[in-house]
Amino acid sequence: MKKSHYTLILALSVLILDQALKIWVKLNMPLGDYFEVLGLSWFHIHFIENPGMAFGIEWGGEYGKLALSLFRIVAISFIAYMLYKLVKQNASFVVLTSITLIFAGAVGNILDSVFYGICFSQSTAIEVATFMPEAGGYTSFLHGKVVDMFYFPLIDSTFPSWFPIWGGRPLRFFEFIFNIADASVFIGTAIIFVFYKDFFKKEEELINSEASNDPLAKENYSVSD
Repeated sequence: MKKSHYTLILALSVLILDQALKIWVKLNMPLGDYFEVLGLSWFHIHFIENPGMAFGIEWGGEYGKLALSLFRIVAISFIAYMLYKLVKQNASFVVLTSITLIFAGAVGNILDSVFYGICFSQSTAIEVATFMPEAGGYTSFLHGKVVDMFYFPLIDSTFPSWFPIWGGRPLRFFEFIFNIADASVFIGTAIIFVFYKDFFKKEEELINSEASNDPLAKENYSVSD
């Protein structure tokens, strides 16, 4: 398989799965609703909406949200250009997989921010959202909220009363709620850390290969000698 085809198929697969699940959740579940997957107490589909950055952090109100959306678009454009260059340079599948997963995950979440606010009505604890409502969406362009749904409460207990500082407080792991796009970015980043030697070795080889084929670089090298 050509590497360009591989990156395209991988990116589209992540985006389609991510958006299909988000749209299903948005159109079928009220905000805050959840259910156990396959009857597993530690695997829930739990619908929340993230108004800001990772883990629900908000910054700067409406203007902060707009700035964040614009920054994400710029970052995605840069990643797309870098991915294009890597494909042209015949980078390894490890490198292409990591960057493609990061790119697809970033695009998946920016689609929520860009379009969901104008395409869906407001999700509430008692009302399920509708698609393209007559009264218009719940917010303006670039101000949409990101849909999250994966929740893995592997531990849901309390600290013993005798435990220092946190005694009697809730003990939950893993309590963050995320989506396929978040998981894609995390896996892509993890691949870079796990295979970082291979990653940067391949990049160095590509740079050296380009320099060796560059007449100007050869001339400068011979002059310096």
